[in-house]
Amino acid sequence: MRTIGVVSVGRSDYSYYLPILRRIQAEPELRLCLIVGGMHLSPEFGLTVKEIEVDGFLINERVEMLLSSDTPEGIAKSIGLGVISFGQVFAHQRLDLLLLLGDRFEMLAAATAMLPFAIPMAHIAGGEATEGLIDEAIRHSITKMSHLHFVSTARYRERVVQMGEEPWRVIVSGAPSLDNLREIPLLSFDETERRIGVTLKPAPVLVTFHPVTLEYGDTSVHITELLAALDDASLPVLFTYPNADTQGRIIIQQIDRYVSARNASHVVTNLGTQAYYSLLRYAAAMVGNSSSGIIEAASFELPVVNVGNRQKGRAHGRNVLDVPCERAAIVSGIRKAVDPEFRRSLAGLQNPYGNGSAAEKIVQVLRQTPLDRNLLVKTFYDMPLAGVG
Repeated sequence: MRTIGVVSVGRSDYSYYLPILRRIQAEPELRLCLIVGGMHLSPEFGLTVKEIEVDGFLINERVEMLLSSDTPEGIAKSIGLGVISFGQVFAHQRLDLLLLLGDRFEMLAAATAMLPFAIPMAHIAGGEATEGLIDEAIRHSITKMSHLHFVSTARYRERVVQMGEEPWRVIVSGAPSLDNLREIPLLSFDETERRIGVTLKPAPVLVTFHPVTLEYGDTSVHITELLAALDDASLPVLFTYPNADTQGRIIIQQIDRYVSARNASHVVTNLGTQAYYSLLRYAAAMVGNSSSGIIEAASFELPVVNVGNRQKGRAHGRNVLDVPCERAAIVSGIRKAVDPEFRRSLAGLQNPYGNGSAAEKIVQVLRQTPLDRNLLVKTFYDMPLAGVG
């Protein structure tokens, strides 16, 4: 039996992992070792470890690594604590392969800790671009540490190969979060209202706004511009909290203050996967800078106002309207997004991140790939240079 370690550090990666975790559990030749840390264990971010337990997964290890500080120094110290803590886990868990996702600093800590153990790593969502974030460097770093790559699109595969990864290691799987749309029954309108405790008539704008970590000094300005635009738009608003990024608590404080003064605005710390996807079906639009607006929203033909530079460089569907983080531009984007004519224009939209069959491809590769020296020892792949010999 092959033991697959999976590291989950927050609500965003868990929804990606969910269909993969279920398939690993169903495979008689695979054993799941689930390692949970980061925001999952923090009451401030909804203590989302409870959602994992409700879904019936055994949590093999819990990794405490987040400091209460969200300053650059605090984030750096959290990374260091994470390396130590994950290293202790890997020293006594007998893993055959470690599966990581994306670009969070907590994932960087896990990947760094695994390097001395000479255990192969598989990485999901490499080759993507988020030019406004430290996540950009983290994602590419984890790519170079990893031995198998599951990417969302053919373009992202080209980028990973361009980084020197041998083509046989890079598999176009699509985004596994889209598998949830086929496997998780969505709630009805009334059930969604009861689950989140907020009226959906009229349909609210769903807002998720994270810090732009390469511009963290401007976080207060960014959230002020966004909230002013939401005031000007005069629509009901439902907020979800940001991730544990640099200066994220500034956003949380501003959101709480905004909601306390406006009856038509609400905030939910953690919706859970089923309620969140159900809400995408009933929301008027999505506003902010969440990767969910780039990836999942297209499957619901949901208009998205993508604010600022956090997701700059990522491929997206025509449901996404890119605007700078400026009050007037955001208002203009919201008004276009909620225009019925724009919504109708999205009928039949194809999601560039796949059709919801990623987990099957990923788990098949995890089960069948020989875990030998050929996998572990990487050769840098030199691409032919245009116009050279």
